[in-house]
Amino acid sequence: MFAIRTSHVLCFVFSCSQSFASLGSFWHISDLHWDPTYTVTDNPDRVCASNGGRPVPNAGKFGHYLCDSPWDLINSSIYAMKDILPDPDFIIWTGDDTPHVPNEQLGEEAVLSIIGNITHLIKLVFPDTKVYSALGNHDYHPKNQFPAEQNNIYERTAQLWQDWLEPDSQLTFRTGGYYTEKLLNRTGHRVLVLNTNLHYDQNKATETMDDPAGQFSWVDQILTSAASNNEKVYIVGHVPPGYFEKKRHKPWFRPNFNRRYLDLIQRHHGVIAGQFFGHHHTDTFRMFYDPDGAESPISVMFLAPGVTPWKTTLPGVPDGANNPGIRVFEYDTSTLLVKDTVTYYLNLTHANIARARWEKEYRLTEAFQVADASPSSMHRVLELMASDRCYLQRYYDYNSVSYDRSACDHTCRVDHVCSAREVDFDRYERCLETEGAPPPGHALTPLLLSAAFSLVWASQ
Repeated sequence: MFAIRTSHVLCFVFSCSQSFASLGSFWHISDLHWDPTYTVTDNPDRVCASNGGRPVPNAGKFGHYLCDSPWDLINSSIYAMKDILPDPDFIIWTGDDTPHVPNEQLGEEAVLSIIGNITHLIKLVFPDTKVYSALGNHDYHPKNQFPAEQNNIYERTAQLWQDWLEPDSQLTFRTGGYYTEKLLNRTGHRVLVLNTNLHYDQNKATETMDDPAGQFSWVDQILTSAASNNEKVYIVGHVPPGYFEKKRHKPWFRPNFNRRYLDLIQRHHGVIAGQFFGHHHTDTFRMFYDPDGAESPISVMFLAPGVTPWKTTLPGVPDGANNPGIRVFEYDTSTLLVKDTVTYYLNLTHANIARARWEKEYRLTEAFQVADASPSSMHRVLELMASDRCYLQRYYDYNSVSYDRSACDHTCRVDHVCSAREVDFDRYERCLETEGAPPPGHALTPLLLSAAFSLVWASQ
């Protein structure tokens, strides 16, 4: 047993022992957002193009909380992975590689160049490691506007990733940006890499479609086949369903797409061993429950923190930055059950003053006193967050990768608990009421608030 002090609350943590039989490990990295314009200069207006018009004082070599990642940070994160776990079973890379700048400051070739440079670095550092890579909503030009058909960026990215993609994967990636393979070519194990940018509520190219690029039907077929073949499946993607925990009433999927994704998970949960997404830049998770059973957990989605420290400009999020984070998953190589997660981070302020030192932030089973990272254990974590101030604060500290250590008050608790508990839009609204959320303002309804926030997020 050991004690930690978090936001003036003394908490006791009990280490949980676990069996390491058949234990494998893999990396998950997300939201690198390289800003090639980043420059260390005394002029606060010329440090980076991703500052959103905000002055950037005291910029350092490894970045600034008002900017996307400089190359030194990207390089440091990939080499830190090599130092910490040099021989992972595989790597999951869930996209968003370009900076938060207006479309006119990029272009198709710039987007492909940025994806290509990061791809080259990962191959250089991990030449013999299989990488399962997904496109993020910023990995297209114009950003967010992913088409439901073959195009130059799908084609060129498939070429960049051809060493990682099987021939059949290259075919579906070129036409829809998604693919499936046997995980590490092992019988009984499968990975689905999705293009959920097709379902993003900022994607005007797919807003009138029922099933963009036939992805939902394809997933249904793959998971049905997986059940017949006794396979266990990992699902990988960038934009997740549900709501953003830092901004009430801010969803990512269009309502019809959110419902279809949730239906797929509920129908096929027996073969789904884990879901791995990014996009938020924060460290959080989403629970999925049996619709016929009261709070019977059936699946969990892990949202990895971002490498970029960029502070969101989304209205209503007072300080939405984070320290750069990378994550190791430990899993049972026989069942694909996620046994544990270990998150490593770079304290950006200290790195710029002294040196870049990536260090362990926390191990999930130790921090939250659970046996593993299974759906039932993560349900336990959620219940602890909802009922225990100490656990809630610990989760909240980790949510920003130890950047924001302010107290998580009642409103904060409701937002984080309800977004983690309810992926379904209607159930989320009921959760806000049940958990004692204050009523929304009289000037704007939740629907109008969501629309307003979506417009601002789309401009980033």
